[in-house]
Amino acid sequence: QVQLAESGGGSVQAGGSLRLSCSTSTYISKTYCMAWFRQAPGKEREGVAAMDSDGSTSVADSVEGRFTISKDSAENTLYLQMDNLEPEDTAMYYCAAGSVGWARDRLTLGPYKYWGQGTQVTVSS
Repeated sequence: QVQLAESGGGSVQAGGSLRLSCSTSTYISKTYCMAWFRQAPGKEREGVAAMDSDGSTSVADSVEGRFTISKDSAENTLYLQMDNLEPEDTAMYYCAAGSVGWARDRLTLGPYKYWGQGTQVTVSS
């Protein structure tokens, strides 16, 4: 059974920072594209940032310059460093893994077969 375990969510004030972590298996970490998605109440789930197995990345325009995706291959852990957080970043954040054929699809839902349970991020103004 594929496991993706997120941690690091919490409540912060606007302008603050959080770092999310997603632990997984060696096989998942080395084989699949891994990504962070988020879903706010009443909104569709959207891609935030992704890192393919070759290290190439994609970041959503809405978080470009504020969020950074990285991976510790030795620990099989994906990170999302979130700086200068805004109330609009409030959402449940999910880690996902899947086979992505085209870079343009990294932040779309379709390719992702495996999902974590999510971790809540709340940003107050």
